[in-house]
Amino acid sequence: MKTNFSLLFFIKKPKNYQSGPAPIYTRIKSNGKRSETSTGQYCDPKHWNSNFGRMQGKKDDIKIKSLNASLDEIQNKIYSALQFLQENNQEITAENIRNQYIGKPTSRPFTLVEVFNDHNEKMRALIGKEYTKGTHLRYVTSLKHTVAFLKWKFKIKDIELNRIDHSFIMDYEFYLRSVRNCANNSAVKYIRNFGKIIHICVANQWINHDPFLSYKSKFKKVERIFLTKEELQRLADKEFEFNRLAYVRDVFLFCCFTGLAYVDVKQLRKQDIVIGIDGEKWISIKRQKTNVPSKIPILPMAIRLLNKYENHPQCEENAAVLPVLSNQKMNAYLKEVTDLCGVHKNVTFHIARHTFATTVTLLNGVPIETVSKMLGHTNIKTTQHYAKILDIKVSADMKTLKERIEMEY
Repeated sequence: MKTNFSLLFFIKKPKNYQSGPAPIYTRIKSNGKRSETSTGQYCDPKHWNSNFGRMQGKKDDIKIKSLNASLDEIQNKIYSALQFLQENNQEITAENIRNQYIGKPTSRPFTLVEVFNDHNEKMRALIGKEYTKGTHLRYVTSLKHTVAFLKWKFKIKDIELNRIDHSFIMDYEFYLRSVRNCANNSAVKYIRNFGKIIHICVANQWINHDPFLSYKSKFKKVERIFLTKEELQRLADKEFEFNRLAYVRDVFLFCCFTGLAYVDVKQLRKQDIVIGIDGEKWISIKRQKTNVPSKIPILPMAIRLLNKYENHPQCEENAAVLPVLSNQKMNAYLKEVTDLCGVHKNVTFHIARHTFATTVTLLNGVPIETVSKMLGHTNIKTTQHYAKILDIKVSADMKTLKERIEMEY
């Protein structure tokens, strides 16, 4: 980072000064900020050359030569202090240069990994109150990528905040996309997580510039995969030799007909099944991701699955409604399930939620506002992403319009 530095010696007349020698001060200026300190020397203002910052008079005058030599020595020490800060990658400020010159320890600058670690520890302490485990895990992963980048680019374990600039961010983005082979949206998420840490530093004035001011990133729209009615039927009709595959299939189907995400069905308990205003069974929860209330009437298919596992040992032990395995196992076994059922799509557990939003609700004429409320979306635009991909819904709507026009004309 470039540093604007200047040094000036000047006479500082005391209050109520009338005549005689006055103290000489030095003014250090760096990046628009300044710091002053006394040199311990004195000079009569009548003999002071403000243009050169030295005492003027006869060259062979011992007093003049001695005073100017002392100022030259002070100037050299200040420049040495500046050089020391530069060589040790410390923040260059007028105050730090002054402190280094007078022998006062400079305040240790904050470093990136140090601040990132502190943020993650505070976030971990607030899991269940302000953050979820998943959110904390994403920032832990972001920190790992950041540490790996520092080692790859600079061969260091940490870096001072004042060294982070626009170029740093662009190099970090390049690293994520090339070395880590992150897709666009993943890279953008990691950069935005990193950006939160930098914004904390800017807000606390640990860094005097915002390196993100000229940086822009944009998520790319991703086509959402969902299962068709025929594919759902294939899953429902399949008989499995192993219970683990049957469990995974049933939990997945339950989420296809309720719209629950993995973490929500994992935490679903019997007390979350309530009687709704229509006298039927409803799910009443707060989504863990958004803490938004979600109330879902339970469809007959989902009711049958609840009844199937009502007396299951695992469910009775912890008051759960379904025997849900770990997310990793669910996704691994789900791959086996879909292969055995002839469903040739890259199906993950979250596809169940997409399927509920599309095949189960929107394609059956459920208004998008109702779907959005059941999914617990905080913004209906999130739900509209599902509607945009439904060409089959467009076809069905246009077929209805054609029939109406033919009848009218």
